[in-house]
Amino acid sequence: MQPSGSIRYIFRYCFSMPAQPPKPDFKVKLRDVPHKPGVYLMRDRFRRVIYVGKARNLRKRVSQYFTPNRTMRADLKTRALLEAIWDFEWHVAGSEPEALLLEGRLIKEFRPRYNISFRDDKRFLLVKVDLREEWPRFRLTRMKNDESARYFGPFAHAGALRQTLAFMRKKFGVLTFGRGSPSERELKSSTYQVPMKLADTTAGQYRERVDRACEFLAGQSKELLEALEGEMKKAAAALDFERAAELRNMLDDLRKTTKPMARYTRDMRHRLGVTSTVDPAADLAALGDALGLGAPPRRMECFDISNISTTHIVASMVCFLDGKPANHLYRRFRIKTVEGQDDFASMGEVVRRRYSRVLREVSEIGVRRSEIGDGGSTLDYAESQLSHVELAHRLDRDSDLRSSISDLRSTLPDLIIVDGGKGQLSAACRELQQLRLDEVPIIGLAKEFEEIYRPGRPQSLQLPHDSGALQLLQRIRDEAHRFANAYHQMLMKRRIAESILDDCPGVSQHRKQLLLQKFGSVARLRRAGVEQIAATEGIGRKLAEQVTHFLAERA
Repeated sequence: MQPSGSIRYIFRYCFSMPAQPPKPDFKVKLRDVPHKPGVYLMRDRFRRVIYVGKARNLRKRVSQYFTPNRTMRADLKTRALLEAIWDFEWHVAGSEPEALLLEGRLIKEFRPRYNISFRDDKRFLLVKVDLREEWPRFRLTRMKNDESARYFGPFAHAGALRQTLAFMRKKFGVLTFGRGSPSERELKSSTYQVPMKLADTTAGQYRERVDRACEFLAGQSKELLEALEGEMKKAAAALDFERAAELRNMLDDLRKTTKPMARYTRDMRHRLGVTSTVDPAADLAALGDALGLGAPPRRMECFDISNISTTHIVASMVCFLDGKPANHLYRRFRIKTVEGQDDFASMGEVVRRRYSRVLREVSEIGVRRSEIGDGGSTLDYAESQLSHVELAHRLDRDSDLRSSISDLRSTLPDLIIVDGGKGQLSAACRELQQLRLDEVPIIGLAKEFEEIYRPGRPQSLQLPHDSGALQLLQRIRDEAHRFANAYHQMLMKRRIAESILDDCPGVSQHRKQLLLQKFGSVARLRRAGVEQIAATEGIGRKLAEQVTHFLAERA
């Protein structure tokens, strides 16, 4: 007797999966967790990092996840995290601020699905000083974009850092914001910016102040801190408790800022034993080999559909260049031709719109190079009414336009990724074939088992879960999912804001649309005057006064 198709699939799936590590006894493992500050990483059964957290006391914080009644009291997201935890690890840090820095680094690297903070491009604050300037200034920044400048940080406590810069202005007389040479006002008078007259100071003397301030930021602050502590004790002995408290707070901020901390670079993470460090070049090479592309896919575009509700069905396209997000190439779409929740048709629409636009842009370049047509007149494809299929045929037929293929290749991706399985992939492939772009490599990535589907191949491809190639695909897929959901949430918030007009007396659906078309949003409508609203077609002064009064009451 032959097993059924579904049973054969289950056997094939079970025996093709890599062996899972045994689930440890959490009670026993918790005994080894120290009572020290640090970070902890939660992993699922495939050894993927799904959550990164920091703790002042690792033993107390991690043990909270495994108390018997934690699951019963948790919300849906926390409950899903608790059920997915298969193992955990921890890494001790020198202090709580160091743990915060390491947590941010690891979240940016692993992009765990249950973390929200630090997943964007926001970074910790740095202090930048360009010693090439005649009058160097200490400025806050988040990026090291000038190799010639000197940087201090990153600093975990932004408030303490700003207080430290204010202290440096008063103590050392250095500039801490603004650009270029001091203004005439800064030179001639003592201000809150620099409480010393710079006009009485030469550039060389000011440079000495900058050097002392740099030494202070670098941690050479023991003598100064001891002097402030002595001043604080004297104020307390003189019963000047307000001054003593002020000095105490200042000392706390200065110690937080000037205390030496470990800088968690990629090498430092290796020494900590944190695995699966992101290496875009290696991951791209591995992906090219796994898919048989012949070369690493330098440009990848990934599509995702967000249809949480039928009100707004949207899609996203994110682009990775050399394994890294290229935010300026991201695109978002509102589904126009599909009714209801149909992921397959929606994916087809988005792929068609994206690459038919690419064809039109390339064809426009081609017609600028030569004249086309029997009469020798120039045909502007970008403004023509040709359908995307007719446009593809014309590009395929015209020899003059084939000289634009080099431009087309530079615009098209080396790999297209659709979020989904065979259905989404088939819909995307049909559109690419109609556009004569079926030679562009394309795959579908199904989320449940992380299976990779390829055109013309009945069997899916499953890469090891610790494979850099698969992790690269997961990163771009998750980024597309995040971008689509963010767009969907933005539209829903806008719709909620607009729905307030439904309760306004005298404002019909037609008048509501007229107002929103003119002012763009309810927020702008609030700021408009009665005369501006009354000038809208179909809205009289009396109704404009009612709308203004109604919105003011609900502000």
